[in-house]
Amino acid sequence: MRETYSHYLWGMESDSRGTASSPVEEREILGWLEFGEAARYLGLDVFHSGFAPDVVVAVARGGLLLAGAIAYALDIKSCGALNVEFYTGVGKRLPAPVVLPPLLDQPSLRGKKVLLVDDVSDSGRTLALVVDLLRAAGAEVRTVVLYTKPGTVFEPDFTWRRTDRWIAFPWSALPPVTVDA
Repeated sequence: MRETYSHYLWGMESDSRGTASSPVEEREILGWLEFGEAARYLGLDVFHSGFAPDVVVAVARGGLLLAGAIAYALDIKSCGALNVEFYTGVGKRLPAPVVLPPLLDQPSLRGKKVLLVDDVSDSGRTLALVVDLLRAAGAEVRTVVLYTKPGTVFEPDFTWRRTDRWIAFPWSALPPVTVDA
């Protein structure tokens, strides 16, 4: 049976006919339209704060789409990304976040106002690591995320929603494409 998008979003069990039954676990669901509204809201929030970034930097991969949407909303053409791995699966993570190549051109950020963007501040350890790296490079940094979780050790400057549930993002709700898909 071919799995459906809603199966992954809602965590539904399927019977032999492929009909969805009760949810396995409750999740925070973000759809594409709501993502667009959230990105615009966050862009307005940054604008109204008076912080005028020179550069938008995404924490890849989760922050890439939001960073692009906010960069468009704020009319900022200078964008970059820093690759950080922490989560390896649902509820599974490494002991500490790890910066992966290719690396961001940190010397070019000296004296710049940087808006750092990620999808969620869950533990907050990824954001804290990247903020420290950017500040050590001489940048002034503000942070923005879609979601902030209650146990975070790093409180972002801008957040759209707070939740304690697992979040199903529209870009990662389905498994990777394979030969069988």
